[in-house]
Amino acid sequence: MMQFEAYKQGCLKTHYKVAKVVDGDGFIAYNIFDKKEIEIRLLGIDAPEIKRCKKLLQDEREVHVPGQLLMELGKRSFKFLSDLLNKDSSISFYTETKNEIDPYGRLLAYVFLPDGSCINEILLKEGFVKTYNKSYCSRLAEYQSLNMSAKAEKKGLYEVVNTF
Repeated sequence: MMQFEAYKQGCLKTHYKVAKVVDGDGFIAYNIFDKKEIEIRLLGIDAPEIKRCKKLLQDEREVHVPGQLLMELGKRSFKFLSDLLNKDSSISFYTETKNEIDPYGRLLAYVFLPDGSCINEILLKEGFVKTYNKSYCSRLAEYQSLNMSAKAEKKGLYEVVNTF
């Protein structure tokens, strides 16, 4: 279970529910009191894209995997996350002060289920995402270790490919 360090700056938010899953590493949530929606991007991780876009082309070039296969893998990540986060599932999330919003205006966060388990870590442990190091994430070293274990055990997407 993820623990926070008291001396680091961050913000814990509770009283949110899932509106809909967008892809393998993001979803829309809403505040249960004012119903205001926000888009959340899971911090420190990256799932393959589910549709053709600039990022998919970049991923094709970097990992030498065809875009069609990457999109199929992205759909598997999307399904796995959708199964974890049903519509109206209760969640809490924690943001790091150094890195709260991505270039697309999405909130970057570690997301927790009511039992305290961290969605970011579950996705990594089960091999449905990889680590993302292009933005600050204080848990990157731990996340890289989780990713390497999933890869070594050929879990999730690593059943199909060695990299994505």
